[in-house]
Amino acid sequence: MNRIKLESMLKEFFMEDIGDGDLSGEAVFSSEERGQFYLLAKQNGVFCGEEVVTLGFALIDSGSSVEMKVKDGDWVAAGTVIAKVTGTMRGLLQGERVILNLIQRMSGIATAAHEAVVHTKGTKAKICDTRKTTPGLRMLEKYAVQTGGGVNHRRGLYDAIMLKDNHIAFAGGIKQAVAKVKAFVGHTVKIEVEIETKQQLEEAIEARADIIMFDNRTPEEIKEWITLVPPHITTEASGGIHLGNIREYAESGVEYISLGALTHSVQALDISAKVQPYMNKEEAHDVYSRNA
Repeated sequence: MNRIKLESMLKEFFMEDIGDGDLSGEAVFSSEERGQFYLLAKQNGVFCGEEVVTLGFALIDSGSSVEMKVKDGDWVAAGTVIAKVTGTMRGLLQGERVILNLIQRMSGIATAAHEAVVHTKGTKAKICDTRKTTPGLRMLEKYAVQTGGGVNHRRGLYDAIMLKDNHIAFAGGIKQAVAKVKAFVGHTVKIEVEIETKQQLEEAIEARADIIMFDNRTPEEIKEWITLVPPHITTEASGGIHLGNIREYAESGVEYISLGALTHSVQALDISAKVQPYMNKEEAHDVYSRNA
């Protein structure tokens, strides 16, 4: 991740939440009172967001201390201590919600990516994301996909060409669209073409696309059509793919499987911040045993 960009993002997120001041924290605690709490996983999953935790609390309280107990990509069971955070009580409380929101979402994405990777194990297919990310959070969400074992698709409209059905329709066809692109961009920019029919596949091959995406095609169709694709052209499948059928797609011979669901509808991993006096016995025992 770009640490400079992350710092800018966190400042913006904190400003949205804190505004002119934290009425609750400032009313109850002085600026000098210090405390400590633990970040605890409440579900099984893959943790992601180490830099969000360390940088986030440092921005709120430069005198704070974060002791990470896990690393990005670690599998955490429910009850696992993720981090111990010490600082001013005001700072801890001001940073808590924003930081938890981010790491819960990032860990949920990392867990979903991990599950997809497990379902395709033993095939050559790689799991990748899409541009169906939360506005403002793309860098974090794509990092989370990597953390879970997936790979990133293009980061935006600026780093690769992807000719989708509407581009093709407006341009008058695949050949016309690809020809215009080749006249516009340099040789270092990859060109991906989305196809839905066998005729479009043949047009994309003839137009010398770098990547061909089989959009909303069945595993059986892909398995048949992929034999027509020259080895120098990368293949990808997308649309209607989920854990229930992903294995079939992976076994079709396709090289990449892109899943919008990794980011647009993922369930956050439940993580909480607990102050020692308010933990239940099981949580307290877990924390003390892990930090003895």
